[in-house]
Amino acid sequence: MSTTVITKIEAQDRRFALHGGDGSDSVHTSGEYAFAVTKLHTAGGLTGWGITLTLGNGNRVVCDLIEQLAGSLAGCEIEELMAGFGAVSKRLADDPALRWLGPHKGAVHLALSSIANACFDLWAKSRGVPLWRLLLDLTPAQVVALLDLSYVEDELSAGEALEILQAAQAGRALREGVLDTGYPGYDTSVGWFQYEDERVRENAREALAAGFRAFKLKVGSRDGARDVRRAAMLREIAGPACRIMFDANQQWTLSEAERMCRALAEFDPFWVEEPTHPDDVEAHRKLALSVAPVKLALGEHVPNRVIFKNYMQAGAVHFVQADCTRLAGVAEFLTVSLMARKFGLPVLPHVGDMGQIHQHLVLFNHIAMGHEAVFLEHIPHLREYLVHPASIEGGVYRTPQEAGLSCDLKEA
Repeated sequence: MSTTVITKIEAQDRRFALHGGDGSDSVHTSGEYAFAVTKLHTAGGLTGWGITLTLGNGNRVVCDLIEQLAGSLAGCEIEELMAGFGAVSKRLADDPALRWLGPHKGAVHLALSSIANACFDLWAKSRGVPLWRLLLDLTPAQVVALLDLSYVEDELSAGEALEILQAAQAGRALREGVLDTGYPGYDTSVGWFQYEDERVRENAREALAAGFRAFKLKVGSRDGARDVRRAAMLREIAGPACRIMFDANQQWTLSEAERMCRALAEFDPFWVEEPTHPDDVEAHRKLALSVAPVKLALGEHVPNRVIFKNYMQAGAVHFVQADCTRLAGVAEFLTVSLMARKFGLPVLPHVGDMGQIHQHLVLFNHIAMGHEAVFLEHIPHLREYLVHPASIEGGVYRTPQEAGLSCDLKEA
């Protein structure tokens, strides 16, 4: 096998304007998505692309941190780097000066996400395979070597991670059928917060006609009656056979969340997402108990494996929305997915990458870990900027075939 050596690290600040309320929620009203991009250049011409999502302001800060953190990767051969990536990622995350800004959260962790994703992209491209194929070709021991399990060993030791992967091998061949059928998607873009009611109606009808059978509506209005009205409208259009979800984007206090979850329960939500502050594990535990059987989902703003561990231990989450562009990239996503498998919790990623990388990861989770193939969030707003945008047909993600993570961007 020829060697692929990283010769140069480049950070790019890429920003994309949104229009007409696209991407809006009850807290985040920016009209801009942005990627802090890591590009790993090689002498042979291959380029590893990594991305992490921001909303524009602050994107340059993350790019500056990418340049500071990734410098030590220059001169590394990609197969050697990835053979023990768990130790590499721990070393980068524990930078003795920059760790003070976290630890393991905020702009530093976002930079690590972009860097780690670029490493996986370059690795897959050097082997000429898509990420899902690369991961499936690894032995369970090789997968475990990718992980930094520090601070979660009390719930997920290396031995336990290995056992989960080995135990899942039994039904793996049967689950590989998803590569042919595709992975179900759900449509988030029907109900952005700033959309007028008529646009939500029109979007929902179009999504139904396109084959989607699950939809998400942004809630968290100052006037709760607006949320209830729009929820009733979406349920009427979707009908009883479709799943609908409500996303408050952390807007409510605990008491408000209790009141609104009970009000929205009438519309049979599959989940209520981010009902209150993402650092408040205890509030989510209390809420989960008080509004049962309504289920809670979160992860968009959960920054690391340790906080996810705390949520799982507390019984404060029902759907784990791990995001490899919020966590420290692909490897930490896999760590959280293995913990969720141990706790019997489904992983339904938040797609800060617009579903580009996660379409690979949910395939691996299903085939190699035995996670249920429920559905994956779909957000289409950056398709025109991607070299290989995710292919959605009949509401289903078609299995990507290009080498890498599918996150290469067209040149600015």
